[in-house]
Amino acid sequence: MSEIANFSLQLLTSRWFMAFSSLMILSMAGATFIFGLYSGDIKSSLGYDQTTLNWISFFKDLGGNLAIISGLIMEIVPPWAVLVIGAIFNFFGYFMIWLAVTGRILKPHVWQMCLYICIGANSQSFANTGGTVTCVKNFPASRGIVLGLLKGAVGLSGAIMTQLYLAFYGDNGGESLILLVAWLPVLVSCIFLPSIRIMKVITQENDVKMFYNLLFVSLGLAIFLLIMIIIQKKFTFNRAEYALSGAVVIVLIFSPLILVIREELNIWKTKKGLVRSDILQLNASIQVENPPSSTTNWTSCFKSAFNPPKRGEDHTILQALFNIDMLILFVATTFGIGGTLTSIDNLGQIGKALGYPDSSISTFVSLVSIWNYLGRVASGFASEILLNKYNFPRPLMLTLVLLLSCIGHLLIAFGVRNSLYASSVLMGFCFGAQWPLILSIISELFGLKYYATLYNFGSIASPIGGYILNVRVAGHLYDKEALKQLAAKGIFTRKVGVDLNCAGVECYKQAFLIITGATFAGAIVSLILVLRTKKFYASDLYKKFKEESQVVQASTIATSREND
Repeated sequence: MSEIANFSLQLLTSRWFMAFSSLMILSMAGATFIFGLYSGDIKSSLGYDQTTLNWISFFKDLGGNLAIISGLIMEIVPPWAVLVIGAIFNFFGYFMIWLAVTGRILKPHVWQMCLYICIGANSQSFANTGGTVTCVKNFPASRGIVLGLLKGAVGLSGAIMTQLYLAFYGDNGGESLILLVAWLPVLVSCIFLPSIRIMKVITQENDVKMFYNLLFVSLGLAIFLLIMIIIQKKFTFNRAEYALSGAVVIVLIFSPLILVIREELNIWKTKKGLVRSDILQLNASIQVENPPSSTTNWTSCFKSAFNPPKRGEDHTILQALFNIDMLILFVATTFGIGGTLTSIDNLGQIGKALGYPDSSISTFVSLVSIWNYLGRVASGFASEILLNKYNFPRPLMLTLVLLLSCIGHLLIAFGVRNSLYASSVLMGFCFGAQWPLILSIISELFGLKYYATLYNFGSIASPIGGYILNVRVAGHLYDKEALKQLAAKGIFTRKVGVDLNCAGVECYKQAFLIITGATFAGAIVSLILVLRTKKFYASDLYKKFKEESQVVQASTIATSREND
């Protein structure tokens, strides 16, 4: 019985169970992706007009992108505390929305609803930071793979939560979905957050193989979700059928645990002679506290801000933010992410303008969701393989992804017949593919010491790029063309409260030609980073972590021999 207890202790304190826990938490972090499923209930139950609902949607996006807050907090507290804060934010924000929508509290002011959804959406950044940053620090020699896998889980989370909602409540309206969003991510975080902690690096030969096994399980889940999305749109499901599909989703979500147990069992066999006290000593030797940075001398930080260390070494936050490499990457990301995000956000309106039926428009959304996931895992795994085998620089892969997205933008601009299907695939793939690349590059160039903050700084480019290209370019030019079409019909005064609708290729042609030019400029800027980091990526980036791992493993072997 003691051996079972000892193995259970090893399992629950292992790196792989920590990785599984991160996957579970991030698989439930997609509330912002399914806003469209319950936004109508908010609008109808509270009597809002479309402008008010758009304000609430804006604050949802604002909360989801204020990730720098969670990064700064994680610099001074352990990961589990970050996840606790995120769980509190999630429950408070969405539970208050549920109370308002169901009439259990007095109708709140609009600013209160905006605050509630901003807080609820901000919980996603805490889950991302606590889970993803911790995993990258624990598997630094496989960071591209780790980011691809975990970001892929986030990409699938919206579809996962939708299937679980149908299983738990049936197609019972948005009120039940809001309640699910309030309690389910909190429950999952509370169950798994004790295992989320930073450990010393132990690189093993089987690590990459294990990540591939996790990828295959993830792909199986994505394929099943895609099949269910298609079937549920073709046929009407009853409660039992929804429950059955939800049960399959739960089995697939938990199936990586079998791989984790098998891997830890193999490791256990090599340490079979150890007694419980030795295991505790071993776990203590590989576990470290999250180094507090509250004692940072900010005066010295400002003095050294323009005197950074070599690429790859740990930069301070200010050294990284004032670095030319970071500026280049930020500009490339702003245009790259901003362009693909504009395409995705306007996909429904683009489809209507080009005359696609409503059924096709819903298909576009599903294609974007699945290919967003595939882009994340493909770029994470492919960039890691190419980097390890051929020293292929990650910035060059980012450049290629930006160039690929230009093709999708041009297809939209010229309205090629039936090309929106291909555009949806390209936009979803390229949007997803950029994230693991950008976040991996930041970790490689500026080190992992302050990665929690720098990781979230990279995400700020998304709302900036979205505002410039979506609001100021696409939105402005769409309205301009719509007014021109009204004028052509002899209508020179727009009625208050009537939406501007535009039809034809010209609605988005000029906007997406500009977006194509901006994205191409981002690719050129990214190419500058390729040239600047050519020698750096030609070296062994992970040499330091391999050496540290060898030291830890040698210490573990020595401890085992002494106890034998």
